[in-house]
Amino acid sequence: MVKESHRSYVVFGNVAVVNFLYGFPSAEKKKFAKKIMKENSAIKTVLEKSGRFKGRLRKMTTKYLAGEKNKEVLYKENGCVFRFNIDTTYFSPRLSNERKEIADSIRKNEEVLVMFAGVAPFSIVIAKNSRAKKVISNEINREANKYAQLNIQLNHLKNKVELVSGDIKKLSEKMKKQKKKFDVIVMPRPKLRDSFLKEAFMLSKKGTRVYYYDFCKVEDIEKIVEKVRIEAKKAKKKIRILKVKPAGETAPYKIRLRVDLKVLS
Repeated sequence: MVKESHRSYVVFGNVAVVNFLYGFPSAEKKKFAKKIMKENSAIKTVLEKSGRFKGRLRKMTTKYLAGEKNKEVLYKENGCVFRFNIDTTYFSPRLSNERKEIADSIRKNEEVLVMFAGVAPFSIVIAKNSRAKKVISNEINREANKYAQLNIQLNHLKNKVELVSGDIKKLSEKMKKQKKKFDVIVMPRPKLRDSFLKEAFMLSKKGTRVYYYDFCKVEDIEKIVEKVRIEAKKAKKKIRILKVKPAGETAPYKIRLRVDLKVLS
């Protein structure tokens, strides 16, 4: 990511998405877009971010600035390849290190559930870079699921990653009846009121490790940790907090937080 006082941009493979401050002149936007393409021959399209990520589906709105009129991305990271549409699906290159770090923590023959999986970056990086037995990839966005299925095929992981689409609240009830439990649950959740920890604890067993993501101000980290403890108590689960770490800034003094925990009973 390149930052300047009045503009910043993120590169998604062959596409750059620019975020301008309000009131930035249109002519200067085009000029900056062409400058990006001139300095980086791999970038074929430049878009302007014109809205925030919205709702549970985390859709973003962009406007065309320069280059090819294309919003489909080809992106590579951690030995994996991904295709997705900028406007209809969510993908964060900033979480590349997070995905690799969690993949490195997965042990041989573990079964992993990834909630809020999107186009399956966590699921695929884990499957490709660990000795996990099986990765269940869950997402509610139908468009994201189409790309997730494509990405599973592109990375030759049809035998290791299973795409389970739909609302995790309903699916967790179904899995509970089937007595399905996981060794690892990864929760790269968007900004939602519901923590979905109830569903995670429903699908956990003794020894399950949960990687829970939330958002907060820097000074409110302990409040998130306490929320996790309260949800565990409600679910009648004993847990141990293994690690608490910032997983990137979302705004000045605001962060994405990762809480790693282990279910003890």
